[in-house]
Amino acid sequence: MTIQTIREHLTWATHALTEAGVPDAARDARKLMAHLMDEPIHRMATQDTRELEPARRRLYSQMIAERLARKPVSRIIGQRSFWKLDFDISAATLDPRPDTETLVEAALSAPFSKVLDLGTGSGCILVSLLHDRPDAVGLGTDLSEAALTTARENAQRHGLTDRARFLACDWFAGVECRFDLIVSNPPYIAEAEMAGLEPEVRDHDPRTALTPGGDGLDAYRAIAAGVAAYLMPRGRVFLEIGPTQGPAVARLLAGGGLADIRILPDLDGRDRVVAARAPGQ
Repeated sequence: MTIQTIREHLTWATHALTEAGVPDAARDARKLMAHLMDEPIHRMATQDTRELEPARRRLYSQMIAERLARKPVSRIIGQRSFWKLDFDISAATLDPRPDTETLVEAALSAPFSKVLDLGTGSGCILVSLLHDRPDAVGLGTDLSEAALTTARENAQRHGLTDRARFLACDWFAGVECRFDLIVSNPPYIAEAEMAGLEPEVRDHDPRTALTPGGDGLDAYRAIAAGVAAYLMPRGRVFLEIGPTQGPAVARLLAGGGLADIRILPDLDGRDRVVAARAPGQ
């Protein structure tokens, strides 16, 4: 018997995803249906008896097949909610995750006027910070021109084209001024840890956004070596880290001349961000 209604499709999809061991199967089935119908997720209820026309049935089946192959929902629909906004993502960008909101929250805990986001990717950190600080301006850098295209689109989407600028470069190369805030979520996964990642991450995020190879600390070495020259006196820096990297990254920043170094936890209590300040009055 052909399934036709939203209720029938949600029941089928939830069962198929559950059987395949996909986490949060019911939620994912509803999120994909909500995207298909262009409606809020709370409208997608298992008692919804509206019928889907054949084209939407085929598209929903295709989306569920992609999720069964462990493609993340955010990549199937091409966007992710982060902090207070929705962001477009692409094959060239990291899929933003709630853990990174720890960095945004910490950065917003004090005023700033000029922010530099190193390795900006989708631009989610920079755009979120500028959205909440309407008097600030910012620069996002990335090696990937394709990622910067997505970042520019997100800045335009949220009305920030006059305050957000983007530059293709390797860390600080080409950066010509100082900032009172520098942030980064760099690649930090050690090469040996890559095989153990969830398939949603390992198989779909850009490898260069996940790992620099080796011990995972190369990006922090590069940032720590140059960051002091690009911070205003008492300027702040916030770097996302893996949960075991806090002490090593703190030592690198101390060696780069920074002070007031702290390691901040995420909501699960794991080390997530290293914070520091430049010296000065």
